[in-house]
Amino acid sequence: ALLNPRDQKPAGTLNARKVFNRIVKQAWENGEPGIIFLDRLNKDNPTPHIGEIESTNPCGEQPLLPYESCNLGSINLGKLVSQGKVNWDRLKGIVQLAVHFLDNVIEVNNYPLPQIDEMTRSNRKIGLGVMGWADMLILLGIPYDSAEATSLGEQVMKFINDEGHAASRALARLRGAFPNFKGSIYDRPGAEPIRNATVTTIAPTGTISIIANASSGVEPLFAVSYVRQVMDKNILVEVNPLFEKIAKSGGFYSEELMQRIAEHGTIHDIKEIPESIRELFVTAHDITPEVHIAMQAAFQLHTDNAVSKTVNFPNDATMEDVEKVYRLAYQSNCKGVTIYRDGSRDEQVLSTGSKKEEVIALPLPVHAEDKRSVKRERPKALKGWTYQMQTGCGPLYITINEDNSGLFEVFTTMGKAGGCAASQCEAIGRMVSLAWRSGIQGRSVVKQLLGISCHSPSGFGDNKVLSCADAVAKAIQAHLTLTGHADLVEAPSFDKGACPECGGVVEHEGGCAVCRVCGYSECA
Repeated sequence: ALLNPRDQKPAGTLNARKVFNRIVKQAWENGEPGIIFLDRLNKDNPTPHIGEIESTNPCGEQPLLPYESCNLGSINLGKLVSQGKVNWDRLKGIVQLAVHFLDNVIEVNNYPLPQIDEMTRSNRKIGLGVMGWADMLILLGIPYDSAEATSLGEQVMKFINDEGHAASRALARLRGAFPNFKGSIYDRPGAEPIRNATVTTIAPTGTISIIANASSGVEPLFAVSYVRQVMDKNILVEVNPLFEKIAKSGGFYSEELMQRIAEHGTIHDIKEIPESIRELFVTAHDITPEVHIAMQAAFQLHTDNAVSKTVNFPNDATMEDVEKVYRLAYQSNCKGVTIYRDGSRDEQVLSTGSKKEEVIALPLPVHAEDKRSVKRERPKALKGWTYQMQTGCGPLYITINEDNSGLFEVFTTMGKAGGCAASQCEAIGRMVSLAWRSGIQGRSVVKQLLGISCHSPSGFGDNKVLSCADAVAKAIQAHLTLTGHADLVEAPSFDKGACPECGGVVEHEGGCAVCRVCGYSECA
């Protein structure tokens, strides 16, 4: 049954099995949607007397009540290994400092709405997590896909959670408990007050791990070596610094080997690398889905909020494989999970540099021949299609008309008439129409408009629209696909899976694409 969230009354019914099958199918096709288990989130809701959790932030790690806000921080575990051992004393001190810092952030922050201000200060939720987990394991000599790694993950997170709660209770003695403490899960006879309703969260850390030069969240390495294309079209090979150091000290480093690794995507089958090193530097695609879930579950066991984690599948994975992982995540007491099947999106989100076949320009059909010298006259009647795109300025309706020779003109209508955005859209429509009537190909128009951004984007992931110009380009792309001319759209100039900003490799984590070369984030 579908319940109205405002009055909890039935609003309709859906077949649960059909809904689940559709979720599995869509995730298999393009990695979306990720799933969360709302019942499990509400089971751990620290303030059920204040409200029910209905959703999380886009990456899935932070369950929030209406008007609550994210306040997250992450400890770089790769910096906490001393002489081959975890430096527990230093970790304890950092946890105490981080909890104090995040609580201070609540006080000094400016909130856009009074309701957000009130709810944030009343529950004082913080989310202290980790990054550099894969780095820590490498420094300790522990393979990511081992039982020892899973056990250590649980131990490390239990330590952080216990010390974090102790630090929050110490703050409560100085500053008082969070205002909604009474009636919360902490309000038990003889229980010591706590400053923050939640203390720990595992975020994907896509952007901040780039700044820290650390592996992201609790994810394994995505690649040991990868390629990136710089401005002058030269190709540079980027190597994991820990692997490079070990390779040089072990005497098997060479530029040629690094290039081979980048093209191969993994060192698993490269026999000239010692087996112990190959076992240590496993990557996301070397690891089975079961190991991904086991690691997520180990960290979830001692995390107040949720763990953001992506399960990577090979391209030949089936929908049954996806369903199995969803069920396993639930059975393992995870609070949600994201999957990504390699190559399942039109623009692959992740690439290790393997070569692809050269894209050959197909001959243009007769109706799309170059007629730049003659401007086509407009017939009295044309057939057309209208597409609705959500932009930061409101809904934009884009009508694409064709004559017998193909694409002919574009009309745009803003949901809110008038204003600068509407006039710009009209100008774009006129110029695109003029280009098409003069013989310019649809793919050339898409290439010029796609990716233009403004200060007011809209949406997330594949549905993100960067500007009105970007919306027009996406509508034209959709139209070419609908009418069977998708093969006429040129592939982006960057390599498959490369960052649209700089051409560097992009990693898919927590349902979001992040480039470690330039900092681009699909979710930003």
